[in-house]
Amino acid sequence: MNGDFTSATDPIALFSEWLADAEASEPNDPNAMALASVDGSGQPDVRMVLLKQFDANGLVFFTNFESAKGRQLLGQPRAAALFHWKSRRRQVRVRGPVTPATDAEADTYFATRSRGSQLGAWASRQSRPIGSRAELEAAAAEAAARYPDAVPRPPYWRGFRIAVGDIEFWQDGAYRLHDRIVFRREGDSWVKTRLNP
Repeated sequence: MNGDFTSATDPIALFSEWLADAEASEPNDPNAMALASVDGSGQPDVRMVLLKQFDANGLVFFTNFESAKGRQLLGQPRAAALFHWKSRRRQVRVRGPVTPATDAEADTYFATRSRGSQLGAWASRQSRPIGSRAELEAAAAEAAARYPDAVPRPPYWRGFRIAVGDIEFWQDGAYRLHDRIVFRREGDSWVKTRLNP
């Protein structure tokens, strides 16, 4: 979008543009997002994950459903995500309900991963205690021996989609006079509000 981003009317198109800008300027992982979830007691938890696809239906990332985040999102299916692109002096915040991605989506993405990453999905009992690095390496070697050719997707390795309920765009400005807009979904439409920084 040329000119003032606050005049945008389509937040998905604006996010796509900002992500493309970040891909051209960020030195590492422009698709990295801080993902916040809560456990059964309401205790918040946050970690970095990688956005792997997005469209009007939401943001998709992949993980072990038996991990802490997997269990949290299955139990409390709402999440927030934050993208911070320091080189662009921008951030985007997203909140919304979470649903599992389809098996077909998980299969398609898993097939693009390196063999080592595929085997790692079998080797790691993510978020659970482990005695040593040697145990993890032994589990990876066992997975490699079990799957000498194609590596199937583990049944617990799947994706989540965050439907965009609201999405906020923030651009750094001089003297803390930042520009900030939020889009909130109302039915099939978006309502845009400009916010104080």
